[in-house]
Amino acid sequence: MSHNSDSVPLQSSQSDIDEIEYLINAGSTTVLPAKPTTPNRASIPVSSSPFIPISIPPHSTNYNTTPVPQAPPPPPPPRTQSSNVTGFGSPPNTLTEPVLDTVKRDFSRIVSNLKLVVFPNPNRDDPGKALRDWDLWGPFFFIVFLGLTLSWSASVKKSEVFAVAFALLAAGAVILTLNVLLLGGHIIFFQSLSLLGYCLFPLDVGALICMLKNNAVMKLVVVGITLAWSSWAAYPFMSTAVNPRRKALALYPVLLMYVSVGFLIIAIN
Repeated sequence: MSHNSDSVPLQSSQSDIDEIEYLINAGSTTVLPAKPTTPNRASIPVSSSPFIPISIPPHSTNYNTTPVPQAPPPPPPPRTQSSNVTGFGSPPNTLTEPVLDTVKRDFSRIVSNLKLVVFPNPNRDDPGKALRDWDLWGPFFFIVFLGLTLSWSASVKKSEVFAVAFALLAAGAVILTLNVLLLGGHIIFFQSLSLLGYCLFPLDVGALICMLKNNAVMKLVVVGITLAWSSWAAYPFMSTAVNPRRKALALYPVLLMYVSVGFLIIAIN
């Protein structure tokens, strides 16, 4: 009895082993599904050469040898000669010139301006053209010359006569110029001083004649003529510089100064 109870049945284990072997064999014989077929791609030709052949048309060796006409070079700028009509300044390259050349140039300028201001000429109606190359050497010379002439004509206190005449003429020219500018005149300050100084030339001539011929009647005649001459010389320049409605306000002080100088010439013995 004990022997029968200890014995293990072998049929169940054998069946399990058979089942496992069956599964193994079945798994090894299983066929996997095939991959889906891909469409055929276009084949790209691959060349073993590293350079890609390019069809280039043959280069023509027939060059156009016709010369292209070139534009002519621009003409050189015209040479302008140095002119003295540049205002108060001197022409270039005058610092190293001889003193005699400078004196000659200034003297010729004074003579030219004197002709334009005092004597009849076609440019008297246009102050800009008549006194474009203005200067102050000429007016200074005429003021000093008139003062010296009056002092030589005086019998006493010659230095005081010269000082009064010089101060009257210099201060009078400045005041008259300021008067024209305040009236709205279109004129340069130093150009106006130059103009008034050049207009003293007739009175200089009259003072010189009265000094040489000490005659009362002759003095009256000479001073009257030279006074009218100076006023005539200053009239077109001062009248065109201001508004026509203010012309009298600009001319009256000028006439008053010249009349004062005329009285000095007559009164001094």
